[in-house]
Amino acid sequence: MFDSKIGGGDAHSITVRGHDLVNDLFNRDFIDVMALELLGQLPTPQLKRMLNLFLVSATDHGLTPSALSARLTLHGAPEAMQGALAAGLLGAGSRFLGVIEYSARFLRDALPKQDSYTDEELRHYAEECVMANKAAKRKIPGVGHPIHVDGDPRCEKMFEIAKECGYYGNYSRFAVELAAAAARLSGKKIPLNATGAKGAIVLDMGLTPELGKALTMIGRSVGLMAHIIEEQQNPIAQKVWDMAAGNEGE
Repeated sequence: MFDSKIGGGDAHSITVRGHDLVNDLFNRDFIDVMALELLGQLPTPQLKRMLNLFLVSATDHGLTPSALSARLTLHGAPEAMQGALAAGLLGAGSRFLGVIEYSARFLRDALPKQDSYTDEELRHYAEECVMANKAAKRKIPGVGHPIHVDGDPRCEKMFEIAKECGYYGNYSRFAVELAAAAARLSGKKIPLNATGAKGAIVLDMGLTPELGKALTMIGRSVGLMAHIIEEQQNPIAQKVWDMAAGNEGE
């Protein structure tokens, strides 16, 4: 028979990770239950604050490819909100929305394994990493931003909260040095972006890159649903289609 430790139920009760849904979890908030589902345990106050940070920071970033995908899909199938939401989430990958997973993997693989690191060691490793990737013509995920060229306003605050919660560690330090090295060696403004910061913090929290992406998907689902509802009330998808087809003046 199939078995799952996530949840179950009988004629009289429903359980989630061993907790009674009605008598226990109905008295808790969504982040408590999300942590229980994803991590198998209820969160500490510090972990709960970090999980909330990940959800809020991922909620929305305007008319992104994922938001436009959701709106255009709704335009084609207005009876299927779930299809529009799925379309938006399917666009999460190595360039948009899903970058946190690739950033975390990159940092995990790029930083040599040691018990501790001096600032000088991290600076040296960062410069070596930037030079190696430049020579191989590979882009470093989590570094650079097309809009926030002078610095991503989200990063400083996320690191501040991570420090307060005890989750600012070696990967976060390395990510900061990596962006600084990229800017120093190129002579250009190349800031660390939010996905780079979150990729580092995920690792410092002891979570996997995949869980980082999962939190992003959960947070962005709220923003996508907001775009879908706005599209129902004040549609723009037809105008986008007309523009793509060269018919905007007709």
